[in-house]
Amino acid sequence: MPDPDDVSPTLHRRLREAILSLDLAPGERLSERGLEPEFRASRTPIRAALMRLASEGLVRRDDRGWRVAPIDLDEIRGLYEFREILETASARLACDRATPEDLEALAELAGSTAADETPEHSIDSGTSFHLELARLSGNAFLISAMEGVLTRLYRTRWVEVQSAESRERAHREHTAIAEALLAADADGAELATLSHLRGTGERLITSLGESRQRLRASGLSLG
Repeated sequence: MPDPDDVSPTLHRRLREAILSLDLAPGERLSERGLEPEFRASRTPIRAALMRLASEGLVRRDDRGWRVAPIDLDEIRGLYEFREILETASARLACDRATPEDLEALAELAGSTAADETPEHSIDSGTSFHLELARLSGNAFLISAMEGVLTRLYRTRWVEVQSAESRERAHREHTAIAEALLAADADGAELATLSHLRGTGERLITSLGESRQRLRASGLSLG
């Protein structure tokens, strides 16, 4: 039996999933002792998991305790600006470096998100698409940066996929990126990527801003 005070990847994963799924709401106060019974762990591994989540931007210190990181509109704007840099670079590099087979697989991923899919499937397939685009750049730093950005945006990305219209739009825009890459059109792939990210980011920020009171009433906290 493993020592319960050892750092536990499983505990980190469970806490992370609770935050990303909004079971632990943005802005919610957390205490190491209060998490013990729910997660069946002692304070030392819980503290280690919370410290790792803090490095991922999902929790932060709050006096002597912790707080789930609130949804910060300024941070979202900054992350989408960063995504534009990362993903347009990934698209151009993928155009040069990816094999035809890799690009065909990316096109299949793009086609897997449509209006009749569930929000859960949509966010999973969308995440896979953007991570695969980064992977096709052949640059490990771009891949690592994209993983971090998508983690920080995961909770707010749930807002993006709630309507059939938004899921269909993502399907079309992902397909446009993949088709430009298949055509070896680096400029077109960069433009399609930029258009997709800029439109998604603007719609998300507008939606969150207009829904500030409703989100707070539901337990969400906007910074």
